Amino acid sequence: MKVLVIGPGGREHAIIRSLLSDPYVREVHAAGGNAGIAQLVETHAVATDDPAAVTELAQQLESDLVVIGPEAPLVAGVADALRKAGIAVFGPSRAAAELEGSKTFAKQVMAAANVPTAMCRVATTGEEVAEALDAFGAPHVVKDDGLAAGKGVVVTSDGDEALAHAQACFDAGGSVVVEEYLEGPEVSLFAICDGRKAVPMAPAQDFKRIYDDDAGPNTGGMGAYTPLPWVPSGFVDEVMERVVQPVIDEMAGRGTPFIGVLYCGLALTSRGVRVIEFNVRFGDPETQAVLARLKTPLGGLMMEAAKGELDTNEQLTWSSQSAVAVVVAAENYPDSPRKGDPVTGLDAAEAVDGVHVIHAGTKLAEGRILSAGGRVLTVVGLGPDLEQARRRVYDGVGQVRMERSQYRTDIAARAARGEITPPQRTGALPVIGAES
Repeated sequence: MKVLVIGPGGREHAIIRSLLSDPYVREVHAAGGNAGIAQLVETHAVATDDPAAVTELAQQLESDLVVIGPEAPLVAGVADALRKAGIAVFGPSRAAAELEGSKTFAKQVMAAANVPTAMCRVATTGEEVAEALDAFGAPHVVKDDGLAAGKGVVVTSDGDEALAHAQACFDAGGSVVVEEYLEGPEVSLFAICDGRKAVPMAPAQDFKRIYDDDAGPNTGGMGAYTPLPWVPSGFVDEVMERVVQPVIDEMAGRGTPFIGVLYCGLALTSRGVRVIEFNVRFGDPETQAVLARLKTPLGGLMMEAAKGELDTNEQLTWSSQSAVAVVVAAENYPDSPRKGDPVTGLDAAEAVDGVHVIHAGTKLAEGRILSAGGRVLTVVGLGPDLEQARRRVYDGVGQVRMERSQYRTDIAARAARGEITPPQRTGALPVIGAES
């Protein structure tokens, strides 16, 4: 089949890389793209959040399947336009994409589906925020209700900082969701969904803060690793039973079936698994680590989901190796990242055993690769265990040259040392959602 992938980032580069290894995929094209994607497939300049423009391109290319990577085209209704034109799409409709487009909507769906999540209050004024902060106590969690590319959340013990973030969201015309803080290690789980059924992928853990030891502001993600040796037995089955399938059933019951990837951001608390957030697409940079281990052909899996034909009895197959992904970011990321710097040493990085480089914010100019975004590259290392994967990936990162770049040095370090232990459950898990 011929596949068109929509999106310009590291997630899309990783998806394309996997699709090209699928024996059932004969041709891949990219709408958007970056310097790394352009080295693999033909790229096409198009407004990726324009439903008509993307549909026209898919028709011109005679695409059998369109894979939509980022959240913005999904919320803009690109999948709806493609389906109306009779083209198979891996990605939810505009209505289903509200699971990410509105945190308030997601909370409503979780409440209706009896899915365990954090208590929350929706706020539109500073007074409402202050009341919610007092009610839940510190640490404070304040989330922009709309899309924020992974950077719209503040977790802080400083009440003034929490109020300031909420006010910035109000000034931009939005609202916020104030939540109770969920204590416990976080897990990302992708579920491939066909509107009625779902198949889980391997759990991963990402690192949102910009600096080592989880210091500094939230980013779109500075690294990830998989598998998670510390996750309790039966964890994935529990998430599928208590979170994913109820949400899939609820969305289908509303007449807005969910097709694509449901990203579940989860916390393992003393009261059990709780949902932190949903995304409606592959997470970045977890995708780079997860897909590096996937052995099941990705294109066939996506087409089955797009057609509503997932076989939930067929288990996905995975490499026994561990994968660690480290983001190389530009100076001043996540605020106002520096752009236009030459990026070199990529061949040397990929010459390291078990290492490959995924491009995110890069572009080609006069034969040179230049930085063009905040997260510029993700270096991925594979090894027989986390410690060796870490050693390889940081050997690869050390070969990359970009002026004033930054990266975390502690991705997967605690897991490799066996220092992560989920809290002991204290009793039955209550369902906690939005307050009345």
